Amino acid sequence: MTDLSPTSHVAPGFEPVADAFLENFEEGHELGAGFAAFQNGACIIDIQAGFTDRKSTRPWTDKTLVPVYSVSKGISALVIALLVDRGLLDYDTPLAHYWPEFAAHDKGAVTVAESLSHQAGVPGFVTPIDPALWLDPPALSARLADEPPQWQPGTGSGYHPLSWGYIAGELAARVSGKSLGTLLAEEICAPLDIDFHIGLPASEHARCADLKRPTAFPDLGEITDIRLSAFLTKWASPNRGGAEWREIEIPSANGHGTARAVAQIYGAYANSGAIDDKQIFSKATYDALTRERCAGPDRVLPFNMSFGAGIMRNSNLTFGPDRDTLGHSGWGGSAAFGDKTRHLSAAYVMNRQSNILLGDPRPNRLFSSLYRCF
Repeated sequence: MTDLSPTSHVAPGFEPVADAFLENFEEGHELGAGFAAFQNGACIIDIQAGFTDRKSTRPWTDKTLVPVYSVSKGISALVIALLVDRGLLDYDTPLAHYWPEFAAHDKGAVTVAESLSHQAGVPGFVTPIDPALWLDPPALSARLADEPPQWQPGTGSGYHPLSWGYIAGELAARVSGKSLGTLLAEEICAPLDIDFHIGLPASEHARCADLKRPTAFPDLGEITDIRLSAFLTKWASPNRGGAEWREIEIPSANGHGTARAVAQIYGAYANSGAIDDKQIFSKATYDALTRERCAGPDRVLPFNMSFGAGIMRNSNLTFGPDRDTLGHSGWGGSAAFGDKTRHLSAAYVMNRQSNILLGDPRPNRLFSSLYRCF
């Protein structure tokens, strides 16, 4: 029998969500996990259960950190939006205006918004690179700028699993003089006491959960050259999980946090750019961030997708019943969303990873239960 952590919080009326959360454990789907939800800036649920280690000796608590992989993209997109709001970036300006080297191989016309909506044409590297290059962001970014596009940029999406973060990170550094992770810490997380990090200090590594990797690779459908470069080559990703990987900044993939922290930040999507009582950026910038930039069959993911400037739009109803909800999934099952109709945000994190690309049944069960409580 699995019990909630003593640090868990469940507001009256949301007990069915906690029951659904524990069902995932009872059915053998979890090792350790957390789930949290906020409405109108108030925490209505923050629950944890299970263990942070494979031997099941260290209980998961409200202080446990776990990488959320691509859920990090939705958080990094908020930092870019903050820079747009300050006039340092413009979504409709060519990326090469800020990063001239990116114009190589006829990529000069791709806009900031197109690159953030996975339309830049560089989801991975066709020719081999040293996988360690992913752990050297400046070198990787320089190599990416010189990469020929695999389709005409701006003509539809092809999900950029890792390279998206190097584009966002390079943009942030070029226009602000600070790294994206530093901006996130200084402008959002530290002022609001949010326990989320892109670039995790070594002093916090002891709080991290061990990951139990999936036993099978995701079903990508037909293995095209584009999908191969994005996911399946020997150089498509670095060694993930070591100290170096935790400490560097990969804004697309290695954000570390608690479920509460992720749900709190995704509150910006639920509240038109506000987290708690702090307006991160204007309503006009929120609209520019979240409006549909492309929709249709994705060249990398085997789904029809709809993207804003760095956030998924809920065209597949992965994040509840409202198509206007904004969210993001992460490798292994993590997921978060912001529902602007109900001013509701939620996040699910875990350390037993599945091989489901989008719509893992564990968070789906929790999201469904949460909506039934209203």
